[in-house]
Amino acid sequence: MTESSHLSYCQDLFRYQRRGSREVMVGGVGVGGGNPIRVQSMITADTLDTEACVAEVLELANAGCEIVRITAQTRRYAANLEYIRHGVRAAGCDVPLVADIHFKPDAALEAAKWVDKVRVNPGNYADKKKFEVREYSDAEYEEELERIRIKFVPLVELCKDLGRAMRIGTNHGSLSDRIMNRYGDTPLGMVESALEFVRIARDLDYHDLVFSMKASNPKVMIEAYRLLIARLDEQGPDWNYPIHLGVTEAGDGEDGRIKSAIGIGSLLNDGIGDTIRVSLTEDPVHEIPVAQAIVQNQDRDSNSSSLPAVTTGPTWDPFSYQRRASSVLEINGHELGGAKVYRVLTTKHKWDALAHKLDKMGDFQPEIIIEESGVRAIDPRDSAAIEEVDALPAPTLITVLDGIDMEVVPAFRLL
Repeated sequence: MTESSHLSYCQDLFRYQRRGSREVMVGGVGVGGGNPIRVQSMITADTLDTEACVAEVLELANAGCEIVRITAQTRRYAANLEYIRHGVRAAGCDVPLVADIHFKPDAALEAAKWVDKVRVNPGNYADKKKFEVREYSDAEYEEELERIRIKFVPLVELCKDLGRAMRIGTNHGSLSDRIMNRYGDTPLGMVESALEFVRIARDLDYHDLVFSMKASNPKVMIEAYRLLIARLDEQGPDWNYPIHLGVTEAGDGEDGRIKSAIGIGSLLNDGIGDTIRVSLTEDPVHEIPVAQAIVQNQDRDSNSSSLPAVTTGPTWDPFSYQRRASSVLEINGHELGGAKVYRVLTTKHKWDALAHKLDKMGDFQPEIIIEESGVRAIDPRDSAAIEEVDALPAPTLITVLDGIDMEVVPAFRLL
């Protein structure tokens, strides 16, 4: 267990309960609070091509996208957001627009005039990556924070005056040299990078903030978001800012969809997340139905599982991925458990349906037929069944019993 293991990121590991957060308005769309989980995306057209940008924004909005982000690389690009906004509104579309900013504070100041929200990356808003290895004294670190404050305060004041929201969006791949040298390339570094900026905003009594902790590796992303929530809760109840979820550059096809479902879905099951984006290297409009499907899977009431009170904490460290220890079994010539690779099981019916092409499926080929695996299905609330399995002379494969009145994730956690 890590030093952060005592922190709490989830109100109840065994009953779904969405994390409470304040509402932040992005244009006319509320994020957090009692609002639904919002779906957003990002256009890929050149920001200087007004007509193409307007067309892409409208296409996304028509597909069900609730918030649209547009990159603004420089002040010149940011200035064209005025015309993009005009074109979108002239078409009768009121979808909120967000400017995506990296490296250029002057671009952020220009963009804030025309959009409903500004996204800044704390890793590069006031820093240029030099890959320097150095030890910062506490005094030197404070000097760095003051330098950030000088660059960031004008944007905070402008957003506050204009009623704009802001997302402080950390990316795992673009942490500053300062953060890298003090915290390393870690989820903790990602969290601290964002907290440096939010402390400045709070000093100015600005709270229209949304957080994100994106990484291309779902394991890192999940750990960072959980640690962020724990740190926010540790600061106090008024640090209840909404959370935007996403896996950076998830890819395309099945890979991109699976990575996004793992990362985003895991956190939504924890009750974390108020808005999401599925980041596919495809036409952005393809992201919307995937995101909607992930959100719809979370459309349920809190405390819906039939479960007696569970007073023990997790037996695993939720802030650091480590595979659960287990015995190694051999089933139908395949070893599984322990440190062995994960095996794919399927039903006899599906196996027979795939029989004609099994040898052509490569890595997608199922390996074990469930009905022939000897797996024991258990209701994790059935103490007698658990004791019976524990008393077996040899390890056995177990799973959660189908059809019980428990949600899948809490059921496996309890098991």
